[in-house]
Amino acid sequence: KTSERKGRGGKGEARSRGAAKEKTLECGQIVWGLAFSAWPAAGAGETEPACAVALPCLILATGLNDGQIKVWEVQTGHLLFSLLGHQDVVRDLSFAPNGSLILVSASRDKTLRVWDLSRDGRQVQVLSGHVQWVYCCSISPDCSMLCSAAGEKSALLWSMRSYTLIRRLEGHQSSVVSCDFSPDSALLVTASYDACVIMWDPYTGEQLRTLRHVPLHSALDYSSEVHTSSLRSVCFSPEGLYLATVADDRLLRIWALELRSPVAFAPMTNGLCCMYFPHGGFIATGTRDGHVQFWTAPRVLSSLKHLCRKALRTFLTTYQVLALPIPRKLKEFLTYRTF
Repeated sequence: KTSERKGRGGKGEARSRGAAKEKTLECGQIVWGLAFSAWPAAGAGETEPACAVALPCLILATGLNDGQIKVWEVQTGHLLFSLLGHQDVVRDLSFAPNGSLILVSASRDKTLRVWDLSRDGRQVQVLSGHVQWVYCCSISPDCSMLCSAAGEKSALLWSMRSYTLIRRLEGHQSSVVSCDFSPDSALLVTASYDACVIMWDPYTGEQLRTLRHVPLHSALDYSSEVHTSSLRSVCFSPEGLYLATVADDRLLRIWALELRSPVAFAPMTNGLCCMYFPHGGFIATGTRDGHVQFWTAPRVLSSLKHLCRKALRTFLTTYQVLALPIPRKLKEFLTYRTF
């Protein structure tokens, strides 16, 4: 079977476990990828809710070394699904942000797979097009697009409606290893071993800006290594005004969207990944030596201009903005051609 649902306990068991201070989910394999999502409460006509208490609950998908994806109910530790299909390590996972329980997985078997947990974990689609291991996948906040990076010089942009390839984003000089959408889905950033972050318009494929990681010789003692600035991870802040990047030059950088140079640095070693706290103000970074570190990040009150742009771009594509009967400069602002 492609999926398998496990038995669940009753309300009493869920309540008694709710007070546990520590919980371990035994996956049985090396865990490479994680993704959280909320499972909605059971509807009036549903007789088999996913969670033991038939209430909204938190679920966690784990991507494993043997190609399995195990999905857990966090509160009780129950295994809800074992999703079978990948032939190699599941490297990354991404839930659709709209709560539809669509899960996308990226694997070393060079494919992405789309799963629908609301339909018993059915495999909806297999996306093929990469020739290298797929490292990263990111679904746009409006759930219309999917970006994937596979250690190739180009990133692939897919439609989440038809599950077809929209375009290849070509511009990097080395392997692309990380990608992320802005909160309004109007921007896409990709990070590469070429020490550059490229900011794209995902609707047109246009390169809007390149952020180059210049070595800070005064702060760091560089050896003869060639790839000291190779990028590992990039992510947007929740309000969409900052980017965070982790590189092999032992620095966490924070960039303001309208500037071409970082506004803050933090020294860190062995950095592999970074992620903003959903409500801003903090960044978590993961390292090769097994640590997660937390950093304070710039907090900003978004301008009314940016809030209006974000609100409009949440439901308008670049082409729809360009078709509006408004001044050219306003169109340029709304499409991030001017920051």
